Amino acid sequence: MDYFAGLDISMDETHVCVVDREGVVVHQTKTASTAAAIAVELAKAPSCRRIVFETGRMAPILFHGLSQLGLPVVCVESRQAYQALKSLATHKTDRNDARGLAHLARTGFFKPVHVKSLSAHALRSLISARKKLVGQRVTLENQIRGLAVVFGIRLPRALTAAFIDQALKASEGIAGLSAAMRGLIAARTAVMTAVAAIDADMRRMARASAACSRLMTIPGVGQLTALAFVAAIDDPSRIRRSRDVGAYLGLVPRRYQSGEVDYVGSISKCGDRRVRTLLYEAANVMLTRYKGQLKLKDWAFAIAKRSTMRKARVALARRLAIIMHAMLRDGTEFVLA
Repeated sequence: MDYFAGLDISMDETHVCVVDREGVVVHQTKTASTAAAIAVELAKAPSCRRIVFETGRMAPILFHGLSQLGLPVVCVESRQAYQALKSLATHKTDRNDARGLAHLARTGFFKPVHVKSLSAHALRSLISARKKLVGQRVTLENQIRGLAVVFGIRLPRALTAAFIDQALKASEGIAGLSAAMRGLIAARTAVMTAVAAIDADMRRMARASAACSRLMTIPGVGQLTALAFVAAIDDPSRIRRSRDVGAYLGLVPRRYQSGEVDYVGSISKCGDRRVRTLLYEAANVMLTRYKGQLKLKDWAFAIAKRSTMRKARVALARRLAIIMHAMLRDGTEFVLA
């Protein structure tokens, strides 16, 4: 007889439930949220044909850890699992969720999701850290300008070293303002140093990656965009058709149809928001800063002529995603034409 397991994972504990083909619970317990501990508990039950758990913060490390132990684990989208679990139990508890996931594994009523490699997650963490630091730098600079303008000191958007010195000199003699300025400027300097260190690491990683080097030959695509795209795709072969990348990154129009109602709205904005933003910026750079002749530019400008420039940027971003995926999958080069 076939057996199926569901895992409801939290930071500290994981609830385990194993059911047979008829849905009868044969083993139910909880253990620590580590691959070794979960494998020990599953070994106490009959061998499972399929083990299902939801996406979450612990999903990558547990998925790869259990896979290395030879267990048939499947990760499912948490939003899809939520809709199914809501109809299976009146009370939402970890125990009930584990049993519900086991029933999902038994029925096969789920769509598995790709769990990115740990190296891809590490690269995404580096990009996220840089984004957070850049946001902190902007916040600090706005705070410096806000404090300075109260005392009649107007600082430009680009805070160069000369303007920082001007702000410090102007605040001298004002006890509260001087201390505040020095503290904020010291914090800004530390943040900028950290951003520069991350940029240096990203530059080395981009140069060492053949895939990133190929992607960076596309006008408008820099090291940050190339690294973010490679980390988001992870394994190009998992997406069979390159044109599906647009939907994966949320760059296709949202459609709603019900009876006589049928309309197409703005883009869905699903998937990785950061990669979508970077592709949009790359499209804007290609249209506004790249001076060479390019068929992609002509195609996007034709869209802008009959619609809007914003829609042209979105369309070009989607086309860039398709081209970049094909380059990763096939190992081909970008041809300027």
